[in-house]
Amino acid sequence: MPARRALIRSALAAPFAAALPWDVTRAQTASGTLRVGMTAAAVPLANGVPDQGAEGHRFMGITLYDQLTMWDLSRADAPATLRPGLATAWRTDPADPRRWIITLREGVRFHDGKEMTAEDVVFSYDRAFRNDAPHFDPRAAAQARIRMPTIANWRAEGPHTFILETRTVDSLVPFGLAWVGITHRGAWEAAGRDWDRFMERAVGTGPYRLESFSVRERAVLLRNPNYWDANRIPRHERLVLLPLAEPNTRVAALRANQVDFIEAPPPDALPALRQAGFQIVSNTYPHNWTWHFSMVEGSPWRDIRVRKAANLAIDRAGIREMLGGMMLPGAGLLPPGHPWHGAPREPIRTDVAAARRLMAEAGFSRQNPIRTRVGISPSGSGQMQPLPMNEAVQQNLREIGIEVTFEVVEWNALLGLWRDGARAPSNRGISAINISYAALDPFTALIRFLKSDLTPPAANNWGFFSDPAYDAIIARVYETFDPAAQAALLSELHAKVVDDALFLFVAHDLNPRAMSRRVQGFVQAQSWFQDLTPIRMT
Repeated sequence: MPARRALIRSALAAPFAAALPWDVTRAQTASGTLRVGMTAAAVPLANGVPDQGAEGHRFMGITLYDQLTMWDLSRADAPATLRPGLATAWRTDPADPRRWIITLREGVRFHDGKEMTAEDVVFSYDRAFRNDAPHFDPRAAAQARIRMPTIANWRAEGPHTFILETRTVDSLVPFGLAWVGITHRGAWEAAGRDWDRFMERAVGTGPYRLESFSVRERAVLLRNPNYWDANRIPRHERLVLLPLAEPNTRVAALRANQVDFIEAPPPDALPALRQAGFQIVSNTYPHNWTWHFSMVEGSPWRDIRVRKAANLAIDRAGIREMLGGMMLPGAGLLPPGHPWHGAPREPIRTDVAAARRLMAEAGFSRQNPIRTRVGISPSGSGQMQPLPMNEAVQQNLREIGIEVTFEVVEWNALLGLWRDGARAPSNRGISAINISYAALDPFTALIRFLKSDLTPPAANNWGFFSDPAYDAIIARVYETFDPAAQAALLSELHAKVVDDALFLFVAHDLNPRAMSRRVQGFVQAQSWFQDLTPIRMT
């Protein structure tokens, strides 16, 4: 695989001792301080519903804030599951399954000392979902609405009960609750009723408090000694979050003792980091690295023969070697062995000869290729090593008669294109988009991409896919509350996605991180989210 290794070297060829951002060089070692180098190009928003994808939620969503439901991130040996957060119980009304009755945890206090009540939950949901609310925040709305597209109304019923109603029966509501951080009106008013100023003095109920926030430089968070869950009071005093989008810059900062913990180290750096005594940790997690195909008029991906040929052309074993083994071959939106993977009739494989035959049937070849453009980013949450990986895919597709050019934009800008949808002028003729996707729950793993009425801005059916057969299965998933019956439906749905080759399935990430020997106690959960609170700095 020497040619592909050269790809990754050229894409990550910043000088090892490259000049670091000023904010990194000022983040000198302090007792009890954990310094993290993120892949994001900017600090995620501190508004309770952060941007920057799942990485934003990981670092600024579940640190400063709590949600009604939360993920149990305490184990490395099993997939993360939902657990009670600021809600202790949730159920549907027997008289109307569209009505959810959510019991709130009592005695929880915000960072400024105010006790949390149902009115604070209403305020927080108004901020993200009610356009005419004085405190509506469109940036929070952009992140929250795609997670809970069926939400219709909500209200307080006494101090400790929150009522949420959906337009249709939706068994997946508890998963959506895990995305909306809770704050309160008084904190917003203390910031001059201005969400920008609020982010400089953000108030939540989470295990960390905000000390300072500068979107292009850093966020500094402090241990919350009064956190309501004693098991998650941080074992370190301070958390410094630094945006370091370039992979070699992250490695250089770690080697220079300017950070203690980095996300997504480049694969070629791993052997040297291990030899130098740094810890490398990885784990399976619900991730897929795909190209999301457009199905709008004129897209070459509307032809199932082209979609299947593209999937047959990908040298996943070669890409895995290029990444130093830090991936599983893409097998769908869910990896084999996942309870919802199902039994596709045509499992994903590599067969270049078969790919060429399908392309010939569709009227294309290397001499008469399809020419198309794909939106990608140079870095970002869960994007792995997007430049060398996309260059490898580009080479594979060229061999069967698909010539790809790339539209390379910053990660948050790519997310903006994705939220706009394939038909939007902003997408400028892009026929596919490379976004790594979380597969946390039925909605994030499958439904948001496949349901006909979840095209932007409702959710993430970026490519405007529409098929009544898929909609029928999804309708049954929404109405099914029994876990085993729901899992059977999801397995049927996922097998259909694979057989119809609705995406270009390339990889499932193993989520590597590198850290100093001083970092002790970290448990890498099988999740996009990670709990930093157990970390001790020795």
